Amino acid sequence: MVGELIAAANYSFPMANTTLPFDVEDFLTHLTVEKGRSTNTLSAYRQDLSRYVEHLGSTGVRAATTGEVTSFKSQLEQKGLARSSVNRSLAAVRGLHRYLFAEGVAPHDPTADLAPAKLPRGLPKALREDEITRLLDAVTAADAFGLRDRALLEVLYGTGMRISECVGLSLDDLDLDGALLRVTGKGNKQRLVPLGRLADEALRNWLAPGGRTELAPEDWKRRDDQMAVFLNHRGGRLSRQGIWGVVRKHGLTAGISDKLTPHVLRHSCATHMLDHGADIRTVQEMLGHSSISTTQLYTKVSTDLLVRAYTSAHPRATGRPGAA
Repeated sequence: MVGELIAAANYSFPMANTTLPFDVEDFLTHLTVEKGRSTNTLSAYRQDLSRYVEHLGSTGVRAATTGEVTSFKSQLEQKGLARSSVNRSLAAVRGLHRYLFAEGVAPHDPTADLAPAKLPRGLPKALREDEITRLLDAVTAADAFGLRDRALLEVLYGTGMRISECVGLSLDDLDLDGALLRVTGKGNKQRLVPLGRLADEALRNWLAPGGRTELAPEDWKRRDDQMAVFLNHRGGRLSRQGIWGVVRKHGLTAGISDKLTPHVLRHSCATHMLDHGADIRTVQEMLGHSSISTTQLYTKVSTDLLVRAYTSAHPRATGRPGAA
């Protein structure tokens, strides 16, 4: 991650609000209106396609060749970007050309035979259950910030929400009587997620007098802030950076900051549910995975834990002398 950020810092990225050729703007409008892509996705696509248009120069997107797309891919790789970032850029380019070809605007799709950069099939990282306990116990303050941080961490771990989903959580998404949250995920798809007892208790404490009310301003700048579940010290909706700050702060106190991110709490939620017998389809629905193959990664994590436990505990697992 650090290497990717350094590479990105040394690369001249076009501004997200760059005016693009009509065909590209038309494609982005299609993603907004017909596909319902999120603001973050559209911003990323606009940046990626700005780079691509700059690479093409005087060659318009309709006349782009497979060689030029391949050259663009090589340029990204030479800049030191991670393979996941290269693939994201290629996904934007591929989507653009598929759209123009399907609409009859372009005579061919130069990305039809373009292979993505191969990604290592890494396993999700998860904290141990005792580390989760240490993290939550690290929140000791009883003031508004302490109540907020405890509720935030309990919700992230207890529901497996993505950080962007937690940022977007609003008061009308809460059904505390039914112990449910309405979560808006990727592609603006909504799902209902159960709220466990401890997360429910922490949320109620945060929403009670002395919690959220202490951070709420007298005059709200935006209605969106007024409806936000989690607020920052200025009374605005807590941002991604704000959530990172909360997780990092208490991770340092708990001594686990080196392996802790908001997404690790999501991984931990899934892994621990599977460890305790949850059905993989249930976990898939809860996390909002569009494909069960993503959820199956956690099955492998749980299997690894089983193998390690067996190897260390069973007398005949390693053929120790004297094993009966």
